[in-house]
Amino acid sequence: MSEADSHADAKRTAHAATVRRLEQSSGKLAAAAIARMDATLPWYRAMPPENRSWIGLVAQAGIAAFTEWFRHPDAPQAISTDVFGTAPRELTRAITLRQTVEMVRTTIEVVEQAVDEIAAPEGQTALRNALLVYAREIAFATAQVYAQAAEARGAWDARLESLVVNAVVSGEADEGDVSRAAALGWKSPEHVIVVLGSAPNGDSELTVEAIRRAARYAKLQVLTGVLGKRLVVIAGGSDQPLRAAKSLIGPFAEGPVVAGPVVPDLLTATRSAQAAAAGLRACAAWPDAPRPVLADDLLPERAMAGDPVARDLLVEEIYRPLRDAGSALLETLSVYLEQASSLEGAARMLFVHPNTVRYRLRRVTDVTGWSPSDVRSAFTLRIALMLGRLGDAVSHAWS
Repeated sequence: MSEADSHADAKRTAHAATVRRLEQSSGKLAAAAIARMDATLPWYRAMPPENRSWIGLVAQAGIAAFTEWFRHPDAPQAISTDVFGTAPRELTRAITLRQTVEMVRTTIEVVEQAVDEIAAPEGQTALRNALLVYAREIAFATAQVYAQAAEARGAWDARLESLVVNAVVSGEADEGDVSRAAALGWKSPEHVIVVLGSAPNGDSELTVEAIRRAARYAKLQVLTGVLGKRLVVIAGGSDQPLRAAKSLIGPFAEGPVVAGPVVPDLLTATRSAQAAAAGLRACAAWPDAPRPVLADDLLPERAMAGDPVARDLLVEEIYRPLRDAGSALLETLSVYLEQASSLEGAARMLFVHPNTVRYRLRRVTDVTGWSPSDVRSAFTLRIALMLGRLGDAVSHAWS
């Protein structure tokens, strides 16, 4: 027998002996790894017994996989994620990636420190080198397990979020949707608005992620999704809808973006969503509308487009308060608008001093929140008067 053959035979003998010793020591090594975790990892000690037992099984599976892997050194050097198959999928939620890395590192350190004791004579170097390669492969396997879990969880969360957003937009939100939103991290903020606009072409996931980045920067909570061609954002944490909409407007496609009114919670967000949707449909009637625009600033266009909510708001918040404040305010406003917003013209028609008209118009602003001297507000006031009078005429006809 040549010297080379003799050396190869000795190497095979040492390798076989090391495999046998490794098999015999696997239980002791796993127990030592668990004891080391208990002594050095506070998060492990704080875990419930069931999770600790699963971690113990993962450690045992890892050592057993290394033994089998070392038994066939000429086989392809790859580690299956089946090392983690002994534990339930829920374990990836209970144990973070950082904690899993600490668990793997502790187990590898225990085996590495026992190399001289386990390996047969002349086999220490081979076992130590194999352990180094195995540590690298198990690290990749760990990353793969958590990546797959994150992808699955992300896909499920996206479906759940889409359900919540669709329920709010369609007016079907209930307590179940509140629970689903809570599972997604929604913390029930006191102020909620819904912002609607066109979704950009391309990957909707990128659009959703862009909205989330903008929300984090603006310190807003969001539930968002692309429904058809429409991008929907439910934003919580701000009582200023216009400011919130401006902070989120970047990912929207060209075209109008409408912010609904502030509502107190997710269940009533349907009201904000419906107002925003009505405003989006009515934006064509106001091509110079700002971007974003409040749904309440589109009340006249919404009313003319057939939105009953907008009609009721104009009557309830403008016409009736003016009517209840006395006939002088209603008459003065009507004449002022008919006279092309001329103080002097209105004063002549009413047979009063222009200062009297000016005072009454200030009272109109105080009562309604809309200034007759502003062109846009004057238009809104005119539509409110028309709707209110029509409503009164119908009531008188049926009385």
